[in-house]
Amino acid sequence: MNIKGEKILVNKSAEDIYTLASQPSEFKKFMPETIDKFEADEDGFVFALKGMPEIALKMKERIPYSKIILSSAKETLNFDLSLLIDQVTESSSEVQFTFDGKFNMFISAMVEKPLKNLIKALTEGVSKIS
Repeated sequence: MNIKGEKILVNKSAEDIYTLASQPSEFKKFMPETIDKFEADEDGFVFALKGMPEIALKMKERIPYSKIILSSAKETLNFDLSLLIDQVTESSSEVQFTFDGKFNMFISAMVEKPLKNLIKALTEGVSKIS
């Protein structure tokens, strides 16, 4: 299952966005208002949205100023959540969240809409960083 969020323009340099998003605790700034729980350490974070189970993510890969990949911290779930960053000007960048997961058809059908909503909410959260 692949989900690509909307590409948006953010009035921050790629370095600024990367520096912020490289710190798991800062991901709370991107989360939707419906967040019920958020706990972070230096390796990742756990969050829960109202009415949804907890999701644990760990930092998998950081490519300076262009990509951050988080993966599921649970071995039973196999997915990555990526933040792609492209510098446009000195003070603006294009960002996009993508989700890539390997789920059976039943699970895919259950989680597709909530994941699309999460990607949309994260994208809106990034657009508001200052």
